[in-house]
Amino acid sequence: MVMQMNATQPFVDQFDDVQSRLPGSKLPWLEAFRKAGIEKFSTIGVPTIKTEAWKYTRLPNIDCKEFRSANWENGQVAVNAVAEFLSDALNQIRLVYVNGIIRPDLSNLTNLPDGISFEPLTQALESDPEFIESQLCTEELKYDQGFSALNAAMMESGTIFRVAKGVQVKEPIEIVHMNGVADAPIIGHPHNVFVLEAGSQATLVMRHAGIGTSAYFNNAVTEIVVGDSAILKHYTLQTDCMEAIHLSTVNVRVGKDATYETFNFAIGGRLSRTETRVRLEGRGAHCNLSGAYMMRGREHCDNITIVDHLVPDTTAREVFKGVLDDEARGVFQGKLIVHKYAQRTNGHQLSRALLLSDRAEMDAKPELEIYADDVKCSHGATTGQIDENALFYLRSRGVPEALARNLLIQSFIAEALEEISDEKVREAIAGLVVHWLPADCFSVDEWVQA
Repeated sequence: MVMQMNATQPFVDQFDDVQSRLPGSKLPWLEAFRKAGIEKFSTIGVPTIKTEAWKYTRLPNIDCKEFRSANWENGQVAVNAVAEFLSDALNQIRLVYVNGIIRPDLSNLTNLPDGISFEPLTQALESDPEFIESQLCTEELKYDQGFSALNAAMMESGTIFRVAKGVQVKEPIEIVHMNGVADAPIIGHPHNVFVLEAGSQATLVMRHAGIGTSAYFNNAVTEIVVGDSAILKHYTLQTDCMEAIHLSTVNVRVGKDATYETFNFAIGGRLSRTETRVRLEGRGAHCNLSGAYMMRGREHCDNITIVDHLVPDTTAREVFKGVLDDEARGVFQGKLIVHKYAQRTNGHQLSRALLLSDRAEMDAKPELEIYADDVKCSHGATTGQIDENALFYLRSRGVPEALARNLLIQSFIAEALEEISDEKVREAIAGLVVHWLPADCFSVDEWVQA
């Protein structure tokens, strides 16, 4: 307990130092919300491996005194252009943050369709604070974990995305966070709010990219409401630098006949941990929580999902696949909770990991918690190495060993990528998979030409 208090108190002290400079500091309701958050964080403290949800993930030793909030100068570091992700992204609608500071010169809102509000949290707190209050203060999942409470107290950036009733956006919209070039380690607490009203549809791509070697700590919370018959496709890409710590909590509410699709792709980062909590609140609600991760060195990736089936006739699907090399470690913890009256629930979980090294490690903990009797639920988890028979088959047909291994890894990850319904996003992530693979061999095209 003494160690936990020692780790917690510096964060509390930091809040005391910066609270008067945080966005919306003159709003009474937000001041009360922040104080409630820091009080809850003080009670819960920094999680340890004794905390059930963190039993497989040990936080690195964090000296909070070395991490500080970003200032305006940190956000003005030289970034000539944002690396393109989608092939036709020349006029992509996007908001870009550098070290947590909005960069209008790198953002593009010129083609924003009617019926959509897309703005930084700092701006939304001035233009429509009542809407922000309604979203922050009614979320019943708030404060269940320490770092979510810390985010409530310290949130200084983030994005507010609203789609009006019946509006359908065809092209993906991007939110880009670039971190790592600063004169000192930066800690950020972005808080996002995404609301799709009834019958609307949109695709959001969130990118977290390391642009330097400096350490940074990203503690994000995202609140999502998918209205009746609405569809949200929410894709996240983490290409953080080697010293990055990325913690993300996503709270989702899905209405009647609505669909929430998310895919999290992670490569890089000292520690990346994403906790997604979905409440299926309306009949016919569906969610697809899937992802892929490719870790090497001593990188650590943790995916946690909790799906609450609250009413009858809801469905959930989860497919997570990981590739772990060197001393990397992966964690998957998934729980489906079928409540008493949630009859005819259909839920599926699958976690598979491929170990490329004897020193790599995978921990999987799929769970089903069922209180109804008319349900169809399943889960599975496997961990293994490259199939030597498949490798021999490719080599016997003249494929070099290194290329054969790469082909098998690509094939393994491809099953997870099939969960991405947006073809452009799926192809772009497939390209990132190829770039991650070992480069000491021909590409397929080069081998065929040879």
